[in-house]
Amino acid sequence: MSAIRLLVLGSVRQHGRAHGYQVRGDLEMWGAQEWSNAKPGSIYHALKTMAKQGLLVAHDTAPSEAGGPPRTEYELTAAGEAEYFSLLRTALASHDQRVDVLTACVGFLVDLPRAEAVALLRQRVAALEAWREDIRRRWTPGEGEDWGHIAEIGVLWEDIAAGGAHWARGLIERLEAGAYVMADEGDPWDGIVR
Repeated sequence: MSAIRLLVLGSVRQHGRAHGYQVRGDLEMWGAQEWSNAKPGSIYHALKTMAKQGLLVAHDTAPSEAGGPPRTEYELTAAGEAEYFSLLRTALASHDQRVDVLTACVGFLVDLPRAEAVALLRQRVAALEAWREDIRRRWTPGEGEDWGHIAEIGVLWEDIAAGGAHWARGLIERLEAGAYVMADEGDPWDGIVR
């Protein structure tokens, strides 16, 4: 899964209709260029590619105020909306997402209803616990075996699984306590810096 795909679809969705410069501004405000592949060229490429794929519709607008060619504004299609929520749900529930994808997902978490977000996070915790048990089973040296420093791989993975489950449980607790305005409770973006 691509973080840039989720980020661009989410940003366009927030605006309803947005041009590349607005999307770029949103992602730069989030610092996405620091933790993902959200560079200016990849943002514009993603917009054009997703328009060709039918996830976005491109609208030419009036020439830019700076005197350049007309700006293209993008809007999600029904397929784009479905793709956005599919990416969001998969990223939240799956334990094996890259950190940039999970980070993008957390940024748009509030676009889900509270109960659904909690349920998806519970799936994530269960998947992380299963992965941790698998790591213990396959990456723990047996009696009398000396794996040397290679055993550290299992230790690293087990700690990553444990840390991920700890974070997800904490977020579940915060959500169940009423943290954040979620999609089924009003405008989750009201007053939030975009």
